Parts: sequence; structure tokens; C-alpha cells
Amino acid sequence: MIRIDGNYGEGGGAIARVALALSTIAQKPFEVYDIRKGRRDAGLKNQHLYCVKSLQELCNAGAEGAELGSLCLKYYPKKIVAKNLDIDIETAGSITLLMQALLLPAMFASKPMTISVTGGTDTKWSQPSDYFSNILLPQLQRFAKIEARLLKRGYYPKGNGKVEIKINPKYKLNDFSSFDEFHQHLKQNIHPYNLTEQHYLIQIKGISHASIGLQQAKVAERQADSAQEIFKQKYSVPIQVTTQYQDTLSTGSGITLWAIFSKNKDDVDENNPIRLGADALGEQGKKAEIVGEEAAKNLVKEIESKAPVDRHLADQILPFMALAGGSIKTSEITSHCRTNIYTIHQFMGGIIRVDEENKIIST
Repeated sequence: MIRIDGNYGEGGGAIARVALALSTIAQKPFEVYDIRKGRRDAGLKNQHLYCVKSLQELCNAGAEGAELGSLCLKYYPKKIVAKNLDIDIETAGSITLLMQALLLPAMFASKPMTISVTGGTDTKWSQPSDYFSNILLPQLQRFAKIEARLLKRGYYPKGNGKVEIKINPKYKLNDFSSFDEFHQHLKQNIHPYNLTEQHYLIQIKGISHASIGLQQAKVAERQADSAQEIFKQKYSVPIQVTTQYQDTLSTGSGITLWAIFSKNKDDVDENNPIRLGADALGEQGKKAEIVGEEAAKNLVKEIESKAPVDRHLADQILPFMALAGGSIKTSEITSHCRTNIYTIHQFMGGIIRVDEENKIIST
């Protein structure tokens, strides 16, 4: 059994989520100890338990220590059985964090499946659903056809947002006698990642959103206008930030922005899409203009880094890059990056190399 230090690096819940995903596809049981040991609310949180419960449904996995606050989890995966899943986190627990554990196994299931999740769509310390759909998913289409639909937003603390993710696998794990054979097949047939240059900035897009109770104050428009004003002063490309309002259980707002690049000025490379993202959430007492400005300035930093992979995408793309191979250049090699590399190495050996000086990660 693989033993993983849950307090390694930044010591967050990503260690458990990524380990669950990799364990399920590699069919290797693991034990993770000292889970989130350095955090004030140490141990497994509610969203981790839903990761385990959902994977138990997907692959009949066995688990020990899957309890709230547990510092140790043992997980025993079995063969993936493709089925539609309907998951209610029951809080504003992040839907996109849950998908860190579920998406990878579902992408290699034996048939198409739909995952419907109710929970938080735009919450602190996790990628918003718009980032998930518009920055992360374009990088994963080489493995499977994936479509995410935001049906309803859910803000903290009540959540109740809903996202539906349809996954149509191109490569099926159960068609191979071992994970190693499957991995070799992927490396021979999938276009490797080649994200080391930005090339040409061709467009900036975004979605500014708020609960319907903030519509009279034009919160979504103010967030969007503030962001667009910053971009107009710096870039002569099309800029489009749309606004949305929804009836939500909790009051909230936010904005997600992304910059689209291309190797030439007329065509976007579908095999290696180049998109940088940034986002910001509204808070009580925080002006809408500040929310938009914060997200825009963060995206400007990513653009001016000359890297084609933003600091948040880098750590999320690593498990997939470990399967397909390739190289990425990121604006920053974060503690999350280093922690995910550690977790990947426990299952796949030391396959990832880091060039600290040039901020390039490769296999």
C-alpha cells in the first residue's frame, strides 16, 4: 500500500483529492496520514467525504477512516463502473474541488456518463465554475469530450448551486490489462502538452455575476466595467465581459476573466489551447469596482509574465500532463504545484521535472 504524508508541502486537502483520483485509475490502494494536520480544522472535511462516497459509487471502492475530522484515510479502489452520479454536497462545499477527485476516473470510464453536483459554484479557496469550464476543461478535451453546464449558482454559506458535467471518454481504462499498458497507449496516441510560449493575445473574455438581490445596485455591471476599463488601457484586442444575475439562496457576486492566445493571429490551436485565467469574489463591504479591478490586475500579471499557463492552472493540469507527457511554462511554481508533484510521484514514480529558473514543468 502506498503511504502518503498528508502534511507535505502546503498540507491541504488537494493531497487527498489527487491521491483518490490517481489511485482509482492506477488501481493502487493508498493510505494518507496527517491529513491537513497544520490547519485549524485539521483532518477530512465534508467535501473530502463526498469525494470518497462518490468514488465508492463509481468503482465500489473500500475505505477506512472516511469520517469528518479523520487524520488518516485508507482507500482501496476497484474496477471503474461507468454510471451517472447525482451528488448533493448539502453545503457551499466547492463543486470544482470535488471534481478534482472524480473527473480523472470518469474521463476513462467504459461509457459516457453525467455527473450532477449540487453545492458551491463560487467559493473561497477554489476555482469558480466559470474558470473550470473556460480555462481548465479546454486543456482536457484531448482525453475525452467534456461539457460542463452551470445550471444555478451557489454562494457561501448556503450553496445550492448546480453544475452538470457530461463526459464522453475517448480512451477506456478497462480495455487494458494494466494501468501501465493504458498509460503507454495514452502517451503514444494523445497530443502531448506543449505550453511554453504565449504567442499572440487575441481576445479577453469574462463573466461577471451576482445574486438577483444585487441587480438594482448593478453589481455585475460595475464589476465588469471596472475590469474592462483596465484592459482597454493596456490591450488593443476585443474585450467581452458578460453579466449575469441569478436567484440564489445566499447573496454573493464574483467575476472570472480569461485571456485567449494563438500561435497565429487568425486561428486557435485546439490541440494546445492557450488561456490564462483570473477571478475575484465579492464580499460584504467590498465595492464591486474593487472586485473587478482585483481580477483584472491579476490577469494582467499573468499576461505580462509571458507564461502560457497561469499559476492556478499549473497545479491542476499536472495529473493530466503526467498521463499525456509534455512541458508547460507557468507564471509561478506554487506550493500547490510542488505538493501535487509529490502526490503524483507516489503513484507514477519521479516522472515530473521542474526547471525552477525558467518555471518550466515537464515529463
